[in-house]
Amino acid sequence: MRKIKVFIDSCNPADTQDAIKLLGQIDGQTTNPTLLTRNPEIQKFLSTGKKLRIEELLKMYKEAIQEIEKYTDGAISVEVYADWETKVETMLEQAEDMKTWGKNIYLKFPTIPEGLKAARAFTLGGGHVNMTLVFDTYQAAAVYSATRGTGDTAFVSPFVGRWDDRGFYGLGLIKQIRNMYDMFEIERNSKTCHVEILSASLRNLDQILGSIALGADILTAPMSAYKAWAEAGKPIPEIAPDKPSNLKDLPNPNIEYDAEFTEYKIDKSENGLLNQGLTKFANDWNSVIEK
Repeated sequence: MRKIKVFIDSCNPADTQDAIKLLGQIDGQTTNPTLLTRNPEIQKFLSTGKKLRIEELLKMYKEAIQEIEKYTDGAISVEVYADWETKVETMLEQAEDMKTWGKNIYLKFPTIPEGLKAARAFTLGGGHVNMTLVFDTYQAAAVYSATRGTGDTAFVSPFVGRWDDRGFYGLGLIKQIRNMYDMFEIERNSKTCHVEILSASLRNLDQILGSIALGADILTAPMSAYKAWAEAGKPIPEIAPDKPSNLKDLPNPNIEYDAEFTEYKIDKSENGLLNQGLTKFANDWNSVIEK
């Protein structure tokens, strides 16, 4: 039976404990700016009508991560603040501080041109990354190339549910990336892929089961999705559930391996999922900060 890693998608240490009670153990945790703003301690502070200084927000983020670390030895993903204007130097400055927050910290950089540059520099310096906001195989190919040669494992996080929201079969992206990475490994005569596919934005049981069957290495989901999986007996299927008839197939371009990550095109369109996701994370972060 294939081993699948299970992460909880939350910035609340109470969810970490609940997930362990439900599943027996977890292998790590993913956090992001939106989940951070939902942290009970931050919500309690905001209920007073006040906002946080950036130093206070980062302090509360760090404290949440350190509390989570009490319950899991696995990888904990911590996300830098970034928008389209954020430069690589700014991302790296945040990352160097955040990586000290725990023993097994994976820095989440957005998979945009500056984020990929940051990932290359950070991994070459010994850091670990979880490249987030991935919506197509071009981004996934760029992650593979940007993190190659460090000797350490990187994570790539395709967002499944957000494609479903657009009427496309998000799980198809997991299959596409798995097939592409397997092809890259053959082309490079390599036996072990250095990038693990972390299936993200999972909302229901079928997305969990499909992610497993289609080649994800890691799941990250909220408690609601894991409760459904636990009730089903935590199956590890070899065949994905049938694709919903109302969802269209994603485009599947033929992408060749290129050692230069800068050669892969990144979708910067205003209505694209990458722009919408990046903007939402930035807005959620800024919404709680005192100007």
